[in-house]
Amino acid sequence: MPAAKSALSPVALTVAGSDNSCGAGAQADLKTFTANGCYGLTAVTCVVSEVPGRVEGIQAVSARLVASQIALSLEAFPVGAAKTGMLFSASIVNAVVNAFRGTGFPLVVDPVMVASSGDPLLQLPAIAAYKRRLFPMAALVTPNLDELSLLVGRDIRSLRGMKEAGVALSREFGCAVLLKGGHLAGKSAIDLLIHGDGCEEFSAPFVRGVSTHGTGCTYSAAITAGLARGLSLSESVGAAKRYVTAAISGTLRWGETQALDHSAVSR
Repeated sequence: MPAAKSALSPVALTVAGSDNSCGAGAQADLKTFTANGCYGLTAVTCVVSEVPGRVEGIQAVSARLVASQIALSLEAFPVGAAKTGMLFSASIVNAVVNAFRGTGFPLVVDPVMVASSGDPLLQLPAIAAYKRRLFPMAALVTPNLDELSLLVGRDIRSLRGMKEAGVALSREFGCAVLLKGGHLAGKSAIDLLIHGDGCEEFSAPFVRGVSTHGTGCTYSAAITAGLARGLSLSESVGAAKRYVTAAISGTLRWGETQALDHSAVSR
């Protein structure tokens, strides 16, 4: 059955952690790939015990096994685009770089560093590996404001600061940068796409009263799906912005807990 599906659909690969709540990580990516017309593949980097607002434990997969998952997927499927999510350690970052070297398709890097709950999801030595090896081979890097602040070494809390930092990162690493402004105060969630042709703004009304989980994963996965389907980077970001806005608006709730279920979005 998967082979028949892949023959009809573009193929997208995510290299990410496993989230048992299925609102983030590889599970959210797979839902998003399917909802956006792609057959999804995974290479799992970590098993994370979490629910929205709480991370209880992380068990990393060996870098060698991560590399093996990627290699087998690339051998067996016509991957059109890939993304990375939670990579956790420098050894896993380096394994991913080596596995994707020379592939030719676009790679979206979501530098997952901190969970929505505030729990760290990345060992500090991995940041240097991201900068030195992974960012330069990416088509797009998608930091949120907390991740952007860590990458540039200063607090970023304004649209102007976002743009200045994004331009600096794009020039340093030679890739496009999507800066996600969902943590800014205001009535709109404004994102900035910095690339060789300049800066594009993508805006949507800010959805109040929702405790989000996995929006960054879903956003980057939707962009990856667009690229796998042959859309331009700008078209992919625009379509993904609309998709994640609809996902946030369609949040499911169970009692006192809240979690995004991206399969609730119409396909």
